[in-house]
Amino acid sequence: MVGPTLEQIRRVKARYEQSLLQRPNVVGVGIGFKMEHNRPTDTLALVVNVKQKLPAAELSPDDILPTELEGVPVDVQEVGTIRAI
Repeated sequence: MVGPTLEQIRRVKARYEQSLLQRPNVVGVGIGFKMEHNRPTDTLALVVNVKQKLPAAELSPDDILPTELEGVPVDVQEVGTIRAI
């Protein structure tokens, strides 16, 4: 299966980045490889960085992040709190 191109992901990122950053717990949005079992796969994805990954049962329906946007996979990655140094 062929995944989305880098250009497709860039367009989706530009379209959704600001709305994703408005969600609680989201601290960043980027482009990278989808992770599975803490290892990168060969699939490019829109990466949403969160302070802490939470089970869906602990989130309101509005706070659950999508698994894909316009055919682009979304990978939620826990990064903790980001601070300027």
